[in-house]
Amino acid sequence: MDHIKLIRNKIDINHIHQLIIDQSCGACSVFVGTTRDHFEGKKVISLEYEAYESMALKEMGKICSELRIRWPTLKHIAIYHRLGSVPVAEESVVIAVSAPHRPAALESVSFAVDKLKSSVPIWKKEIYENDQIGEWKANMECPWPQFTETSSNAFEYSLCKIERQVENISESKLVQIRTSSNN
Repeated sequence: MDHIKLIRNKIDINHIHQLIIDQSCGACSVFVGTTRDHFEGKKVISLEYEAYESMALKEMGKICSELRIRWPTLKHIAIYHRLGSVPVAEESVVIAVSAPHRPAALESVSFAVDKLKSSVPIWKKEIYENDQIGEWKANMECPWPQFTETSSNAFEYSLCKIERQVENISESKLVQIRTSSNN
């Protein structure tokens, strides 16, 4: 069974463990991502997470489906992500699986963490001790274009794959452009 959830309260790791444990499985693997107290010499006091919630849940469901294709012996999968303010040392994300054997459990959790960071629309802001405004952080795993102050108003056309180029179009013609997230 798959358990996916975005929550605004503290994540209960024991509850998640109870969701995934199964008598037929000899392995449970759990990743717990927590808020650390520093970043690049700055003292972090909390993280703030925001999400495009319906899309995030859909993408989390896709991760579960992909895990089941790659590791068909997985019994239960849980992906919980916290939204709102997460103080230092508290859990931001928990990904847990159960499987009959250790390799599938360990490998699938590692894959799920990377996939979550690269595809789920959840954004993180670090709040520092001497800067209550904080700073939005980009995931290095994320393939989305990174915007800077100078590029935030300009679309980066060079990142788009052109499948077919149309020539000799008069200004009176309407042109339809199709885009795809497939690379």
